[in-house]
Amino acid sequence: MAVPLAPIAGVVLRYGAVAAAGYAIARSAKTARRDQRAEDALDDAPEGLAWRKDGDQLSANGRFRRVVRVGHTGPAIEVDLAGWTRLRVRRVK
Repeated sequence: MAVPLAPIAGVVLRYGAVAAAGYAIARSAKTARRDQRAEDALDDAPEGLAWRKDGDQLSANGRFRRVVRVGHTGPAIEVDLAGWTRLRVRRVK
């Protein structure tokens, strides 16, 4: 039985283009530096979301920490997502 190549070729081209674009982006990305002060601040952040407003600046931080286990006795991994952001809007004269 012959396999129709036209539908398969379209899927291969589409996923190949996405894979090539992802590879090109990954190769062009610069290596980020690690700041130990920032790492310590992320480790000290409390779990949950918080924000504060000082004048024209709004700051927010958050942390999500969970342990995910596969089955009752299976392997477990810890997911620790922490970050902070700052949004400052100023009028320019």
